[in-house]
Amino acid sequence: MESNSQYSLKDILSKFNIDTNIEVYGNGHINDTYLCETSPKFILQRINTKVFKDPDAVMENIYNVTRHVRAKIKEIGGDADRETLNVIPTKAGDIYYKAPDGDCFRMYKFVERTVSYDLAERPEILTYAGQAFGRFQRMLSDFPAEKLHETIIDFHNTPVRVQQLRDAMAGNASGKLDSVKEEVDFALEYSKYAAEITEAMEKGDVLLRVTHNDTKLNNVLFDDVTDEGVCVIDLDTVMPGSVLYDFGDALRFGASSCVEDEIDMEKIYFDLTKFDAFAKGFLAEVGDCLTKKEIELLPLSALLMTYECGIRFLADHINGDTYFKIHRDNHNLDRARNQFALVRDIEKKLPDMAKIVEKYI
Repeated sequence: MESNSQYSLKDILSKFNIDTNIEVYGNGHINDTYLCETSPKFILQRINTKVFKDPDAVMENIYNVTRHVRAKIKEIGGDADRETLNVIPTKAGDIYYKAPDGDCFRMYKFVERTVSYDLAERPEILTYAGQAFGRFQRMLSDFPAEKLHETIIDFHNTPVRVQQLRDAMAGNASGKLDSVKEEVDFALEYSKYAAEITEAMEKGDVLLRVTHNDTKLNNVLFDDVTDEGVCVIDLDTVMPGSVLYDFGDALRFGASSCVEDEIDMEKIYFDLTKFDAFAKGFLAEVGDCLTKKEIELLPLSALLMTYECGIRFLADHINGDTYFKIHRDNHNLDRARNQFALVRDIEKKLPDMAKIVEKYI
């Protein structure tokens, strides 16, 4: 198996002093991931530098955060080789390898005896996921967020994402704008919610924290026997941000009745049982350190992060599918429609969600 580099993956592995068979692994949208069949096993990733234009900053964030979490795990007698990602340096001692053609590769220790889920078929999976993400937040509560690089500027700045959609519409690179009028109308109507979190942060009512920023269910590795959350992965977007981004995005993905590629809109709804399960686990870990405004906005954060993801998919479709990997025609449009269906249902259920949050605070 070769990368897009002019160098073979065998050449890349040699930079980490490894010589083994390697195969494509996982189903991520952004980076190329490979499994090294060694003992112990390792994960090799080619960083998508079209998305993460400053790999130095990305890897510095990851290294510093995982080192901090690793120390916290050791303090409480946990297994630091299993409960956080472990960056494997190159033979030269660097935290990643940059090939002469510019391709960037990193290596992690493979976390054994774990599974991942794209969909939570049982509510307790969401409780364990909530605990894992909440624990991640808690262990980083004393890490100075301002010392992290903002590796994707305005990543969860929803008003900026709305403007990016407008820019995509103005450019219409794909020529498809006229065919998505219904979706565009929905996106512009629901932009009324866009500034709720950013304005609260500007006022200081929502705090700047270290946040994961991509808290999908499949970014937690679960114990393959007990199903307890073991390790939070995919740390490319660890940045300064709001706890509401992490909570909302986790529910966008985890409390949906379907994966984000489902095209039958009748099957898509927001599952309050799953919302309850995740909130229970997450708030058990961090509920006592949230501000009044953060607590108030927890339900709306699920709507807002779902909306934001939907308009990102829609903008990418209009731009000609330049950001997210697609596997069929109109894949990003299908994803956008999926997210918008979920937004509609979340909006109806906001009062019930607020009652659930109150129950666990």
